[in-house]
Amino acid sequence: MTDRPLQSFLRQCEGTVALLFALCAPALLVSVGAAVDYGRALAAQSIMQSAVDSTAIGLVRQAANMTNTDLQTQAEQFFAAGIGRQDLANVGVTATYTGGQTSSILVRAWGSYPTTLMRVLGVDTVAISASSTVKIGSGPRLRVSLVLDNTGSMNQSGKLPALKSAAKSLLQSLQASVVVPEDAYVSIIPFNTDVNVGPSNLAASWIDWNDWNAQNGTCSRRGGTTQGSCSGTWTPANHATWSGCVLDRGTSFGPSSNNYDTNVDPPLTGTPATLFPTDNPAACPQAVLALSNDWSGMSNLIDGMVAAGTTNQAIGLAHGWASLMGVGPFPTPPAYDPAYPYQHVIILLSDGLNTADRWYNVASSIDARQRLTCDNIKSAGIILYTVQVNTAGDPTSTILQYCASDAGKFYLLTSANQIIDAFQQIGADLQRLRIAQ
Repeated sequence: MTDRPLQSFLRQCEGTVALLFALCAPALLVSVGAAVDYGRALAAQSIMQSAVDSTAIGLVRQAANMTNTDLQTQAEQFFAAGIGRQDLANVGVTATYTGGQTSSILVRAWGSYPTTLMRVLGVDTVAISASSTVKIGSGPRLRVSLVLDNTGSMNQSGKLPALKSAAKSLLQSLQASVVVPEDAYVSIIPFNTDVNVGPSNLAASWIDWNDWNAQNGTCSRRGGTTQGSCSGTWTPANHATWSGCVLDRGTSFGPSSNNYDTNVDPPLTGTPATLFPTDNPAACPQAVLALSNDWSGMSNLIDGMVAAGTTNQAIGLAHGWASLMGVGPFPTPPAYDPAYPYQHVIILLSDGLNTADRWYNVASSIDARQRLTCDNIKSAGIILYTVQVNTAGDPTSTILQYCASDAGKFYLLTSANQIIDAFQQIGADLQRLRIAQ
């Protein structure tokens, strides 16, 4: 008996809630619809901004020699190729060139995005726009190092061909941002367990032959395959037979106390731990390319990459950094112009976890060395992108995640084709570094 008033009250409340929901549902649906429509419009605006950026960069090198009509025609063609969308209406683009000592190109674009759910409120479109100004010589200029996994597993799932295509596309994007030759330089560092600095450097002062001489040669008595196992006279192999490969800097017994494998301290004659120790592995990767603006030469080097050997991301990263700083095997381009500083960038791509370096064959030990290198690189103000191509179901690489300058600069890919998309996104980022918005 005492429960009936309570039950009656609850039934009344249920009815009230249902009524309130019925009254509020249209407003809720409109709010959700507005959020969806605006979200799609923002995505379209982001694509429009990228198209405007690439249009401005594409025009800046030739704008001074074009008529206004030709400039407008070219802008429309570049923009149409970049926007690639069929769901925008009333789209337009203009390009304006201003000459003189502060010459620049200004590109503006606009359009409207058709709504769906917001039409119940009488809102049929959302206006979007974007603009981009490129000032000639405004910088920052770029020095970019491509640190590329050339290990045996890159032969699987179409990864190496996709990497070659993606890397060459990125080079084309960087070349398109160049107004004067000094605007962008690129180094290329293929790696596996070793890095190939080129056999022509056999007489360089930064080379260490101690390990080579002890491991490669002939013994006057049978059974001796190394200097340590030879009971007779040991004769080191001719240095001219060296393939060009080097191992991590340090000592034969492990990393030095000065951590030369993780920094860019210059090599010092008489201090072997600072030098680059020669190696003669079965799989020596494609030779490196120091900072260059020879775009065809870069493309040819990428075409020549072959996948073999095991993974040591740490040595590739260390050499990528050294190439930006002009250390050891890496000569530097002409001196900086203080008015136009360079932004240094490293792009590290690998398809697997670390497996072997000069001293270790345990991933955690190699990762610990790489972590120190990444800390030093980021402290130096270098932008670091990392890309894991995980087609084999490996764990996500915690060291590659850690090394990226921020969460948005780590790419986890699950197919070879995604390499091309990732490098296109990175290329767009690098183009934006050179744009004054």
